[in-house]
Order: sequence, then C-alpha cells, then structure tokens
Amino acid sequence: MIRARIHSFLCAFAGVRTLVAEQANARIHLVATIVVVVAGFWMGLTSMEWVAVVICMALVWCAEAMNTAIEYLCDLVQPEEHPLVRRAKDVAAAGVLVCAIAAAVVAALILLNQ
Repeated sequence: MIRARIHSFLCAFAGVRTLVAEQANARIHLVATIVVVVAGFWMGLTSMEWVAVVICMALVWCAEAMNTAIEYLCDLVQPEEHPLVRRAKDVAAAGVLVCAIAAAVVAALILLNQ
C-alpha cells in the first residue's frame, strides 16, 4: 500500500519534470511563479493574499498540465492534422489562457496595492 502511494507520487513528479522539460509555456509559468513568489515575500503579502496567489498559481499549473495531456493524447490518436483535433487543442489552450489572465489580474491587484 505504501509502495503504491510512493510510486504514485514519483509518477506525478515525473509528470512535472516532463511538463517543464518539454513545454515552453510551462517554463514561462515557472518563471512567472518564481517572480510572483519573490515579489510576494519582498512586499510582505498577508496570509489571505498568499491564499489568492497560491490558488491562482495552482490553477494555471493545473490548466497547463491538462492542456499538455490533451495535446499528447490528441497527437497519439490522430497524428495527422484534423479539424476536430485542432479545435480540441485550441479549446484546451484557451483554458490555460483564461487561467493565466485571471492569475495575472489577481497578482496585479494584490502586488500593485502594496
């Protein structure tokens, strides 16, 4: 039982490694995450401000991971160009964009009001 849980965590960490190593947008999110965390410590965010920032960062990372998973599955199922695959990928990317914009707005509202 414990070995299975450890294996699950190792697989998840491998997924994070793959995400950052293979996806340019994930590396952009990583830089943004580092910048926001450093700025947050420098500006002395309150606990509630940290809650909002961490939720936003997690939301963007989750959206990017789901988008990447959808892209990998689409490429496996339909390697050639197909209009429905393109739509699926575009919609998944739109989800990341919406999350990233919302996170940027929250960060701006918090960091610019310090």
